[in-house]
Amino acid sequence: MKMYFKQTVPEEHVGLLFEDERFAKVLEPGVYRFNSMLKSQRVAMYNTRLAAGRPVSEQVLRLADRHAAEIEPLLVRWTTGEYQVGLVYLDGVLVDVFSPAAHGAYWKGAQSVDVRLLDIRDNAAVDSALARLLRGARSAELRSSVSDAIVTLTVADGHVGFLQIDGKRSEVLLPGVHVFWKFDRDISGQMIDCRLQNMEVNGQEILTADKVALRVNLSATWRVVDAERVLESLADHSGFLYRELQLALRTVVSTRTLDALLEDKNQLNEEVQTLVAQRAADYGLLVSTVGARDIVLPGEMKTILAQVVEAQKRAEANLILRREETQATRSLHNTAKVMEGNATLLRLKELEVLERVSTQIGTLNVYGGLNGVMKDLVTLTDSAVDVKS
Repeated sequence: MKMYFKQTVPEEHVGLLFEDERFAKVLEPGVYRFNSMLKSQRVAMYNTRLAAGRPVSEQVLRLADRHAAEIEPLLVRWTTGEYQVGLVYLDGVLVDVFSPAAHGAYWKGAQSVDVRLLDIRDNAAVDSALARLLRGARSAELRSSVSDAIVTLTVADGHVGFLQIDGKRSEVLLPGVHVFWKFDRDISGQMIDCRLQNMEVNGQEILTADKVALRVNLSATWRVVDAERVLESLADHSGFLYRELQLALRTVVSTRTLDALLEDKNQLNEEVQTLVAQRAADYGLLVSTVGARDIVLPGEMKTILAQVVEAQKRAEANLILRREETQATRSLHNTAKVMEGNATLLRLKELEVLERVSTQIGTLNVYGGLNGVMKDLVTLTDSAVDVKS
């Protein structure tokens, strides 16, 4: 049976000797021999370099409290207050984050350990330089600590953000990335889109003033111009605007006849926009345009309307035809009155008619010369035109 055992404590390590499970002393780096026949002995070994980024265990802390003279000089202790965050730097590099009202210690070693305390009582925002370090954490240990320590709110371009702490609105957030400490706080953010948006109000079935049922599809463009008022006044500003467009459309259509609606849709658009714009402005919304895309009639009403349009167009065509006939008759009457007292004009008209007729026949026989043509009666046969003297 061996009476002695050898224990080596390497460089950058510390050993704690226990005899009969009671702390005996600290072992610096070196080689030690122990007589195992006298009492039960064991050595707890700690790597001060590898453990520099991690706190010592609670067991070591309790030993340090009972044996402060031996163990305390080997430790770097830290304590955070009720409103303090602990930032641990190893050789100037951030390696850990601790919550308020916590305590711990690190082994002293070749690497320098620096614990910095940050008061977060009056300001939940994380400094932008520190926020970049926290969000860019590389080690798994630091990422785990950061996930429990901060909350990140991102406000996109064209949006306005509102920070809420413990359910109360705290401040307005401009576009960008914002980081906050979440210890002992309930932090959230609400984003409002201030870009120009489109809204479709489809398939609204409405009765006109003359009791015709139709469906109207409406389109509107709008945007938020006062995000703070919208957040204070409306739980769902998009739903609010949709209902206002519905009500305004029903109000306008129900006071107009079908003919009036079909005749001028722009008037419908203007009236709906006027009604909605004022209500929306009271809540921080701007309605830019409103337009009725489609007015859909029932099937039988489409047939009736097509028949009405056809009858109207036929009546218009008949009216134009009669007007042209009247004009032609009046012109013919005026021509006859002019030629009534002028034989030469009458004869010229006869020759003009003869010229038009002669283009449609094969043979033209003239008797009596030009004088006969000018003075005698013109007669027509099936195959020729005879001018008799």
